[in-house]
Amino acid sequence: MNFELLIPIAFFAAVAYVIKVVVDAGVRRRMVEANGSQELVRSILLGEEQRSRLGSLRWGVILIALAVGFGIVDAGNWDELTPGVLAILLGATGLGNLVYYAFARRQGG
Repeated sequence: MNFELLIPIAFFAAVAYVIKVVVDAGVRRRMVEANGSQELVRSILLGEEQRSRLGSLRWGVILIALAVGFGIVDAGNWDELTPGVLAILLGATGLGNLVYYAFARRQGG
């Protein structure tokens, strides 16, 4: 594997995450400073927490489905990218999204 390529990608991902955290903290601070009603601030923060939780669930389900898809490709000893291999991986991604949708709908999200 080419680790020289992985370092800049990880660096830019970390920078993007830090920017997101700083912006989110600034928005929360301004919301509290605006002297909005406590009920409004609480409902916004609870909505954010729910969205974050569902986002984690979505990525977890999709990544597990993709791992199963890659496992199927590896078990079949398919070394080249063919339409069949691509169909398995895309199908696994789609299946992961559908499973997430079922979980989110059951939770009322």
